[in-house]
Amino acid sequence: MNNKQPLVSIAVCTYNGERFLQEQLDSVIAQTYGPLEIVVVDDCSKDGTVNLLKQYEEKHPNFSVYYNDQNLGYIKNFEKAISLCNGDYIALCDQDDIWAANKIALQLEAIGNNMLIYHDSEFIDQNGDPLHSSISQILNMYQGNSPQPFLFYNCVSGHASLFKRELTNHCLPFPKGMFHDRWMAFVAANLGSISYIDQKLVKYRQHENSDTNILKIKRDKNRPVTIGRAKIVAAIKEMEIFSSFTKLKDKEFIEKLLKYQRSRLDSYLSIRLVLLMFANYKLLLYISKKGALSKFNFIFKHIWGAKIKKA
Repeated sequence: MNNKQPLVSIAVCTYNGERFLQEQLDSVIAQTYGPLEIVVVDDCSKDGTVNLLKQYEEKHPNFSVYYNDQNLGYIKNFEKAISLCNGDYIALCDQDDIWAANKIALQLEAIGNNMLIYHDSEFIDQNGDPLHSSISQILNMYQGNSPQPFLFYNCVSGHASLFKRELTNHCLPFPKGMFHDRWMAFVAANLGSISYIDQKLVKYRQHENSDTNILKIKRDKNRPVTIGRAKIVAAIKEMEIFSSFTKLKDKEFIEKLLKYQRSRLDSYLSIRLVLLMFANYKLLLYISKKGALSKFNFIFKHIWGAKIKKA
């Protein structure tokens, strides 16, 4: 009987992460599960990140570092890191969080026949102090085999995910215009199912330079707001990405949703779109924590076509 433990790869992406990186890497090295392969790709850091990574690579034989010749951006950098992984299972790792020591062990034990498994995370501030909130307090955490919940929302954070290597054959390259973790969740639900562990296995750091801002913390940056016709166009582009996946479970439904979204561009009212969303709102809007009235209001806003909205 072959009792060999499967190799798990941890894909770490870094960019000017010196401030928090050591604490994160120590928590990854301290994982109770083995065998582990730690693959780090640095995206042209200009601070002390590179020197720190070299120290870890010299000290730990399962720690490999790759350096980009040009800045790819964090989504494409994760794509590269994943492609360099050799494990039967792959986990994604940001540069500024803190992992529980049993994170990988618990996920591997629970993944079963699911394509992907994820968990809850606790928010901390830049000093590592708790913000007394978690992702599950903001979003409903979906588990199941339907891709519909990911068409408008996402509850699967990259840093919380462990997935089977098979998933990479279908989700890479990551499509432009969509967060990689949302795309991976969508693809995983189409190929099989997603499971969830109701435990906070990562301290998820929120700070000024975070790539995501799930807590909507005020930042001193001028971020453009998409409104009017441009917002409709953006929604259509997202749905086009989803509908382009070749192994869609709900192909007819998603293509109909896209068709009705496109019709908004040349209409005053989009009644068919609203009716379709109402009929499927329990799955479509499952991830949203808002009540039924707020969800219905979200749907009703889709009734207005581009001919009524300002450009």
